Amino acid sequence: MRILPINFNFYNRPARNDLKTSGYINTGLEKDVFISFRANTSAGNPLRKLKKLKCPYFGAEMISGKELAGIEKRLDSCANIKEVVTILKKYRKFMLKTEKRIFKRFEEFSKTNPDAQLQDCLKLWYDEAITKLKLDEFNVLDDIDKISLKLTPQNALAVHAKTTRCRQVILENKKEDTFKRRILLDSLDEIQPKRGEKKVFDELKDRAVYLPTSVTSENAFIVKYADRTQQEIAKRLVRTSLATIEHIKPNSEEGENNIANFMLTSAGANNLRSNMPLYKFINMFPNIPKYCQKHINQIIELIHKGQLKGNETYPYKVKNTLARESKGRIILDLSEYKYTREDAMAAEKRHYKKQLT
Repeated sequence: MRILPINFNFYNRPARNDLKTSGYINTGLEKDVFISFRANTSAGNPLRKLKKLKCPYFGAEMISGKELAGIEKRLDSCANIKEVVTILKKYRKFMLKTEKRIFKRFEEFSKTNPDAQLQDCLKLWYDEAITKLKLDEFNVLDDIDKISLKLTPQNALAVHAKTTRCRQVILENKKEDTFKRRILLDSLDEIQPKRGEKKVFDELKDRAVYLPTSVTSENAFIVKYADRTQQEIAKRLVRTSLATIEHIKPNSEEGENNIANFMLTSAGANNLRSNMPLYKFINMFPNIPKYCQKHINQIIELIHKGQLKGNETYPYKVKNTLARESKGRIILDLSEYKYTREDAMAAEKRHYKKQLT
């Protein structure tokens, strides 16, 4: 099977190329293109075998590649919204927040319009959604203009010129020239910071990442998918829940390709975070420390049941990585873990010794 991760680039860096698993995914976050994988995530193979884990970023239960392929096959045969809703009801718990809210609207619509198509619903909601989406985008652009006043007059004017162009693109609403946050981030990188302005430019980019997307905004989802087919829309509701290997410290930032730097996260969270530093991602989603604790508690329970053999030190390793990359905002509690660090190391040695004999 092929995977289709989307280059959803917050900080104008190359795509993370961290998604490496079985299954096919198109999260719909950017233009749909196939890309090759450069990052080696083979050290994360033991994590891929773990089932029913909840995403450490968003808290929803994740779907394996095999299960996703089965769901998509069933969705391909659906003739109308009623049939789609019937299939997806079972998988509601896997959906991320925006997808779950959209599904609820589909579910209500199907009660009175069982023979309709999913795109029929989105087209009915489109006008209101695009108006609200534009207002949300303008609010972020307004904030960026305010922050730019901390810059020299020349650079402040340059930023205003960039945001003005973004507003023009948004208002023109041309399908061939749609607005994406990448447009703004790329244009901000064209401005050369004066001495002492780097922190202000970082602040500008940090605010820009709050521009709505189809993962974070119902309105953006509706606008993005109103012209897609029923099958595309239906699959999109669950594809972002695919379990993927993520570099905690991004590969593009020289994050190591070893299990200590890997977590299983949902494809939607993986793509949404992109190369963003973990501590900044937590600013966007403050519940991440809580979800990470629940995630590691699940892994501890699975290790106690005999899974993840040969990697008993993983909870200790990932605890250190998360603490470092979150700048101390994620401090995992391993008090329920039956292995001390020394016991975990000894268990790994026994496992590998047994493998060699």
